[in-house]
Amino acid sequence: MKLGKVEFCHFLQILALFLCLSGMNQAELSRSRSKPYFQSGKTRTKRSWVWNQFFVLEEYMGTDPLYVGKLHSDVDKGDGSIKYILSGEGASSIFIIDENTGDIHATKRLDREEQAYYTLRAQALDRLTNKPVEPESEFVIKIQDINDNEPKFLDGPYTAGVPEMSPVGTSVVQVTATDADDPTYGNSARVVYSILQGQPYFSVEPKTGVIKTALPNMDREAKDQYLLVIQAKDMVGQNGGLSGTTSVTVTLTDVNDNPPRFPRRSYQYNVPESLPVASVVARIKAADADVGPNAEMEYKIVDGDGLGVFKISVDKDTQEGIITIQKELDFEAKTSYTLRIEAANMHVDPRFLSLGPFSDMTTVKIIVEDVDEPPVFTSRLYSMVVSEAAKVGTIIGTVAAHDPDASNSPVRYSIDRNTDLERYFNIDANSGVITTAKSLDRETNAVHNITVLAMESQNPAQIGRGYVAITILDINDNAPEFAMEYETTVCENAQPGQVIQKISAIDKDDPPNGHQFYFSLTPEAANNHNFTLQDNKDNTATVLTRRNGFRRQEQSVFYLPIFIVDSGSPSLSSTNTLTIRVCDCDADGIAQTCNAEAYILPAGLSTGALIAILACVLTLLVLVLLIVTMRRRKKEPLIFDEERDIRENIVRYDDEGGGEEDTEAFDMAALRNLNIIRDTKTRRDVTPEIQFLSRPTFKSIPDNVIFREFIWERLKEADVDPCAPPYDSLQTYAFEGNGSVAESLSSLDSISSNSDQNYDYLSDWGPRFKRLADMYGTGPDCLYS
Repeated sequence: MKLGKVEFCHFLQILALFLCLSGMNQAELSRSRSKPYFQSGKTRTKRSWVWNQFFVLEEYMGTDPLYVGKLHSDVDKGDGSIKYILSGEGASSIFIIDENTGDIHATKRLDREEQAYYTLRAQALDRLTNKPVEPESEFVIKIQDINDNEPKFLDGPYTAGVPEMSPVGTSVVQVTATDADDPTYGNSARVVYSILQGQPYFSVEPKTGVIKTALPNMDREAKDQYLLVIQAKDMVGQNGGLSGTTSVTVTLTDVNDNPPRFPRRSYQYNVPESLPVASVVARIKAADADVGPNAEMEYKIVDGDGLGVFKISVDKDTQEGIITIQKELDFEAKTSYTLRIEAANMHVDPRFLSLGPFSDMTTVKIIVEDVDEPPVFTSRLYSMVVSEAAKVGTIIGTVAAHDPDASNSPVRYSIDRNTDLERYFNIDANSGVITTAKSLDRETNAVHNITVLAMESQNPAQIGRGYVAITILDINDNAPEFAMEYETTVCENAQPGQVIQKISAIDKDDPPNGHQFYFSLTPEAANNHNFTLQDNKDNTATVLTRRNGFRRQEQSVFYLPIFIVDSGSPSLSSTNTLTIRVCDCDADGIAQTCNAEAYILPAGLSTGALIAILACVLTLLVLVLLIVTMRRRKKEPLIFDEERDIRENIVRYDDEGGGEEDTEAFDMAALRNLNIIRDTKTRRDVTPEIQFLSRPTFKSIPDNVIFREFIWERLKEADVDPCAPPYDSLQTYAFEGNGSVAESLSSLDSISSNSDQNYDYLSDWGPRFKRLADMYGTGPDCLYS
């Protein structure tokens, strides 16, 4: 193989490779890839042509085509009778061959990382016959690698964490760089790692890329994050190698290496004594440089005189100790408390116990401040009793309150009238003595619950409240009475001694030993012959019949007065009347009807006589109906025309009585048709006051004039009468509207009104009547002047 001038531009290691391979330039084709070529008449067993083993350097930057190698056949005698052709991957586009000499050149820059080798086929042809003189064979052109790719960190940048205080050599993270060059040839892809930034805290293994800690006792509280820069260089780190970098962010994670510490050895807080139970008194916090679970603490009161008065808990969010009140504070009883409080970590790391105890103590002093408190009653609830017979001004009891403050201000008392709306009670403002102010009634209200107010004399705004329950004791002030309204009946066929009613009594009083009632008939009813009363000695009594048989016709209702006495001291009595109705009963003694007979027949009147009387009454009624019917049929019509005359009746209400005599009939047809010739004779059904409509003088006057004069006369009367309604409210039929022979009948004729009414006064009524004044006034400012 002939060496081209481009080989002198490559590195020495490439040149050494070519020297090793120079002995193979005239190697034969592989027998496995070629077949013997047979010519007519004889067989060839000998290899007929050979070529060089081909290697091409990548990334050739020259201007001339790069020489690859040479093909040569034994048949070629150098006289130009043989020509060489090339086919396969990149033939003609990347690789070309001189058909006379067999020299192969590369026309384009090759990149091993894109394609490492090309498979081609070569053949020698007779130039004259264009027939192959050698069988077609396949060969490979390999692209030789050069160091043209730098190492790359495909997973970077990196983040990692390592616990603080870790020993030297603790692994943090492993970084990996890749090089696209050929790892099987030379050192182009052999990478070594180094740390450019991050010393002296961290180091990196040159071959593996494992990052480790390089300093002991790195403290997160001093610095919690580090930025490392790692370099990867090929050619085993030699000069001329290519390199790439990546960043690694290393965060120190927390461990519990810091015990909690109170910033102060003692605290003091002032608290008013009026602060309610469960209120927060103070918040304290022990400082801990750790975070998360390593900073979680618990607080407890380990000593002091406020163990039962205060308690402490932890706020999970802020890790503060919250001190709250468990019992009410009293300045007059105790003015200060001292608490010994401990704060300790909940999660302790045994590795760091040597740093000291992971707890701390502090003292909290709580000063109780005096507050002007309202008066306090000696008892929360006072129970008192009084008789309902007590007179006004009777003393019921006494309440007492005092000022709990050191000043011990005097107290004044009053009753909250919202709890004593009827003002039954009074209280002495200075002594607290409660007395009656009105008569009491246990039956109305047996217990009175009132509120007593106690106010400081020096500060009336301070008000204490006491509660008083006053029970009213009963006296016998109500007489007994029937327990209910009885509906008592007795059958007409009752027998003597028959029970008809059992009665009981009630009493609004409430004696201590219960009620005991005594029943009897009043003296005036004791000797009656109808009923008797039996006291059952159990607060009930029984009413019995005394005689045989009762008749409703004789007496339907009996009134039995019953005398009831209670057992009070003194005893009270009342008379209650029992109403007993006589009823018709069936065989079982159940009342059917209790109404008395409405009509009692005479003793000598028979049933036939009764029927005869009823027949006479019916006959009289029929005769009356016939007479009325005949009189209606014989009535003469009011109008003597053949056509039916329609009249309307006007009933006058300007005088009393009269009935139908006050009804006057008017012929409305005359008003509907003015063309009818009026009869000169007087109508019998027209009253004299309107007979001017049928006078003979009107025959020569047009009909519309007659009606108009009639309307105008009524209009004038209405205008003069101040109490009459406006005449415009009269609805006149057949003369209103367009084309009426009576023309306009309105009294508000704005254009040609001949009325004597003057409307100029409307101008004085203000702007609301300006429009009417302009329409109907006669002044110079009239709208239609």
